Amino acid sequence: MKIRVKVIPNSKIEEVIKEDDGFVVRVKDPPKEGKANKAVIRLLAEHFGVTQGSIIILSGYKNRNKIIEISGI
Repeated sequence: MKIRVKVIPNSKIEEVIKEDDGFVVRVKDPPKEGKANKAVIRLLAEHFGVTQGSIIILSGYKNRNKIIEISGI
């Protein structure tokens, strides 16, 4: 399954919110050295009940808007 994700780094809370065309993921980590991307993968794995290894960032690794593939759902 492929989803669109908008990432908001440096947030006070961590959450996954469903929107019309995808998800908004708020993470506490800064967008440096891949920390925010790791937090996004962790939160999405918890949200969908899959392992972190089954989530891959297909595009937008250095962008707030990402396309993410989740396998095992």
